[in-house]
Amino acid sequence: MDTTDLTIGTLAKASGLARSTLLYYDRLGLLSPRGRTASGYRLYGPADVDRLEQIRLYRRMGVPLKEIAQVLGDDDERMAAGILRRRLGTLEREINDLRKQQCQIVQLLNQPEVRKEIEMLTKDRWVAVMRAAGLTDEAMHKWHIQFETMEPDAHQEFLASLGIDEGEVARIRQWSAQG
Repeated sequence: MDTTDLTIGTLAKASGLARSTLLYYDRLGLLSPRGRTASGYRLYGPADVDRLEQIRLYRRMGVPLKEIAQVLGDDDERMAAGILRRRLGTLEREINDLRKQQCQIVQLLNQPEVRKEIEMLTKDRWVAVMRAAGLTDEAMHKWHIQFETMEPDAHQEFLASLGIDEGEVARIRQWSAQG
């Protein structure tokens, strides 16, 4: 991002975040503007843009906003390392859970009666299969995130094969890409 002084709208557009997200970050004390124009518009400078990039990096790693505030508010590198270690542990547990769910789905899909139903698979039937395998809404979201991350084209093709219209496919893929 080219940064001299950016208004909140310009920063939102340049970062791909919603203006409301930046306002929320301001309310949390995560990202405050460096100043305001005479008209009252928030202004963000290069240091603010750098801070936003740090926030986005931690968010992509799945670090909660409260912990991001702690990391950015403290120069102690041990705190950041501790938070990242905890996040890594959480990810390892989630990956193990996803692998278990994957095995359950494979077992379920290998059952003859399920194979027959797959030939006529719709979105509702797929959701029913996922639920029968023990997946919660959160677990299904994680499944979509992994599918989108690892095989975006295959994810698109799979969603289309369920008879989902293009608009909903696009929304599901966007929702998956945001994590």
